[in-house]
Amino acid sequence: MARARVPAAALNRLKAARRKPAPRRDRTRHVPELAARPNPWVRALGLTAVVLLGAWLGLLVVGDVRVPVGPMDTTMTLRPSVTGGTKINVSPLGALTLDSHNAPVRLDVNVDQLDPVRSQALVDHPERLSGLQDEVARDVEHGTLDLALRSCVAVVTGATALGLAVYRRPRRALAAGGLALALLAASGATAFATWNPNSVLEPRFSGLLSSAPSIVGNARSIVTEFDVYQQELARLVTNVTKLYDVTSTLPAYQPDPTTVRVLHVSDIHLNPASWKIIASLVEQYKVDVIVDSGDTMDHGTAAENGFLDPIATLGAPYVWVRGNHDSRVTQRYLERMKNVHVLDDGRAVTVAGVRFAGIGDPQFTPDRSGVPGVEQSEEAAGARLAEALREQKAEGAPVDVAIAHEPSAARGTDGEVPLVLAGHLHHEGTEVMKQGTRLRIEGSTGGSGLRAVEGKYPDPIQASILYLDRDTRRLQAWDEIKLGGLGLTTAEVSRHLPKENQPGAAPSPSPSPGPTGGRTDGGPTGSPTGSPTGSPVGSPAGPSASPSAGPSGTASRRSP
Repeated sequence: MARARVPAAALNRLKAARRKPAPRRDRTRHVPELAARPNPWVRALGLTAVVLLGAWLGLLVVGDVRVPVGPMDTTMTLRPSVTGGTKINVSPLGALTLDSHNAPVRLDVNVDQLDPVRSQALVDHPERLSGLQDEVARDVEHGTLDLALRSCVAVVTGATALGLAVYRRPRRALAAGGLALALLAASGATAFATWNPNSVLEPRFSGLLSSAPSIVGNARSIVTEFDVYQQELARLVTNVTKLYDVTSTLPAYQPDPTTVRVLHVSDIHLNPASWKIIASLVEQYKVDVIVDSGDTMDHGTAAENGFLDPIATLGAPYVWVRGNHDSRVTQRYLERMKNVHVLDDGRAVTVAGVRFAGIGDPQFTPDRSGVPGVEQSEEAAGARLAEALREQKAEGAPVDVAIAHEPSAARGTDGEVPLVLAGHLHHEGTEVMKQGTRLRIEGSTGGSGLRAVEGKYPDPIQASILYLDRDTRRLQAWDEIKLGGLGLTTAEVSRHLPKENQPGAAPSPSPSPGPTGGRTDGGPTGSPTGSPTGSPVGSPAGPSASPSAGPSGTASRRSP
């Protein structure tokens, strides 16, 4: 069979085609695209966030220690901070801040309480004050070391736990814990390198302690006159201890449905402890309305306004007039608060069925300076309040209780209202004026503020419960409440009856002109007669409801 001949040129072209590589397939069409690897900066930022958040949570949970420092029981805590430093909280007096170091951590020291035994030992043995500085230094050093160890465990545990929860990889979690430990160590090294022992000479005070230099002298005089300072320190420790101890339980009160219970407070002077006392009285006495006759603040600055916030949680409506330590800034802040009724220029309001009217103090003297014409301005304010009372009466809405800060202003309402309340004097008192109006002056519910520890004994904390008849809104009785006083850790409640409510007396339901001046209870206020065993101090008010009332119309009970 004959074979077909292929031309040589064609054969050469076929061989060349065979030698050419096969075209590559586009494999991208069949192989899925790999995920892009995360940016290393983003990964580092995420790890840093986990470390910081975990370390902070660890410090919050277990990063504090309880340490006795001298006569005080304290809690030491490390907190994240931009500026560093040390903050010492001395509740209820306030806080002081020291620029002790520059680091991203701040040392918080909370004074929980003063130990009465250790404090009294210092008072009984003044010679121990000479070694108090070394004792405190040892306590602080011990507490700081304990805090450092506990903080290391806290930040490592917190960062590791959060890292494991976020990454679910043990290596990543351990890396987070190690980075947290390195960060804390670097912060400690920075604090040690920038430690400023002289920061104690220039502390910044807040709260009631802002007046501390006027009590014990400024920091530099403390250094140069340490002997004098030791004596002042002993007195300060003693008196503050007594203030801490004056937390005695007051007698329980069973409310009488026929009375309206008014809590009268005054001259709180920026003492935060007052709010707890007021809240306790509101709860125990089932108070219907609180009346504050002024000087709630000490300087009247906007920075102090946050002090007023607890008023919203006291559990009763709050009626307030301005004192000479309260500013218009203070007044505007209170006017914006719910459940607060600010009275000024004779404005009237009805709360719990009782109609109140009041006027703010015309003077503003936060530095306790004397201003010419004070008496005249107070009398003019009283005259304006009396005119407002007459107008209210003419309109058919007579006022039951008037309120002014200064007693001299309150006296201008004589004959226009059955009862007028005042404060300012820092001691209580009661009198019936010539035209029949009863003037009730309240003591300092703040114990005179920081000035409570300025004298030999701390000033007492005073308040009153006024019992008004629900139908006539006339005063039936009042309880004077005194915490402490004369250096005694006691709670004293004294029951007083108006003269017309004492057994056998004819009632006088309204003020009327006539020479009826003088006291109504027949004796000096605050000189209680001994109450018989079992006499209920908190019994409902009324002429027959207080069998413990003696000839002076008072009854008292002391609780240790």
